[in-house]
Amino acid sequence: MSLKNDAFPSSAAFDVINSSLQANDADRADAIKKGGAVFAFTLKNNGQEESWYIDLKEKGVVGKGAAPPGGKANVTLVLSDADFAKLISGSANAQKLFMSGKLKVRGDVMKATKV
Repeated sequence: MSLKNDAFPSSAAFDVINSSLQANDADRADAIKKGGAVFAFTLKNNGQEESWYIDLKEKGVVGKGAAPPGGKANVTLVLSDADFAKLISGSANAQKLFMSGKLKVRGDVMKATKV
């Protein structure tokens, strides 16, 4: 099942992240060990809002929604779809987005530095 939402072009990145996590058990375990949290991303585009999560606390999976069923995110990053696309492509800096107000962080700010 694809995690991509056509209204959010950069959401295709969540499929790539999930594929990477599912490709190798050892790499997934390492990502969980290093991440140690559930990271949520709320993207905004043309008045719409959608959320995805990356569970690097227990299962090493990516899904739609603000958190895994029955759980909650340790940190939520809120930004526009365009800024997320720039961030994942490496053409934007998270710290600069945060300082300019384009990236909002809810929850454990220290965990956000691990993403």
